[in-house]
Amino acid sequence: MTTLVHKQAATGALTGLALGDALGYPTEFSDVPSILAKCGPWRQMELPKHATVSDDTQMTLALGRGIRTAMDRGVLAPQGMAEAVRREFIAWNRSPENNRAPGNTCLRACALLEHETRPWQDASQIGSKGCGANMRVAPLGLVPGLSDEQRAGAAQLQSALTHGHPTALAASDLTAHAVRLLAQGAEPTGLIGLLRSYALENRGRYHERWLGDLWRRAGDPSPERFIARGWDECLEALERLRHAVRTVSPETDPCLATGEGWIAEEALTTGLLCFLLFVDEPLTALRRAACTAGDSDSIACLAGAFAGAYLGAEAWPTEWADRVEYRSDLLTLGVLWDA
Repeated sequence: MTTLVHKQAATGALTGLALGDALGYPTEFSDVPSILAKCGPWRQMELPKHATVSDDTQMTLALGRGIRTAMDRGVLAPQGMAEAVRREFIAWNRSPENNRAPGNTCLRACALLEHETRPWQDASQIGSKGCGANMRVAPLGLVPGLSDEQRAGAAQLQSALTHGHPTALAASDLTAHAVRLLAQGAEPTGLIGLLRSYALENRGRYHERWLGDLWRRAGDPSPERFIARGWDECLEALERLRHAVRTVSPETDPCLATGEGWIAEEALTTGLLCFLLFVDEPLTALRRAACTAGDSDSIACLAGAFAGAYLGAEAWPTEWADRVEYRSDLLTLGVLWDA
């Protein structure tokens, strides 16, 4: 397997995520005919001169900084991570740069996280499975030295701070696992099968050490039944993806096959579809993801994270990578985790 350090998978994934975000941000909320009228043929879409990103990259960086802070203090553990990431999310919510059409779920939850005398579970929006949970989770697929339990628990915890629906938790776990597999050199042709096996293995596993009593707020009879709901929806989405990879024309909107990406499991599978259609053409994957009728910035940022994790930092041309907003912040985390 290719090692993370040789191809700089962390730098590649974070750069790809931000580039996809910057390419898809101007096309979000537009249908495909409108995008084509504005941008021309989708295969020739160019990165805007000012490659401004959305809240997707901002929250990815917030999560990454929180993880770094928690790990600087010792082994990554639930309480330390929750405290550090909570503070980063609050700072993001207060920032004047938080003006990029952020999701209402994140705004509501982050405002509630300010009540530091209450457990973070009180802030979690238990009914939301919006893609804001997993569009930011890539760092947990890139941080070296974590156990499988730490990686899965932390991926679900970071989701639960804002999006508490079991499908948001499962999709975040699955997204981080996909990034990790690709960074380690897993073959894309077998990726869907690996993700399906992972979902089945974890279907009845509730990470109580990381999530506490979150499940009780959803009205399920047991923690196992709570989390199984999320994995089952992800398994259904993976089945649609498996069919789409074999049948979809690259020239049609991927959202027609796997969903528009506003919800977590669809953002995962539509982002993966764009990557899998163009495994060796990362810029084409980003352009396809940005020219979609759905949540184009989140779909494209996930496609970019997958492509960058698999291909490494050299996937992205310098004239694009050097222009993207927050470049130095992305490099700081990428270099840290690649080393």
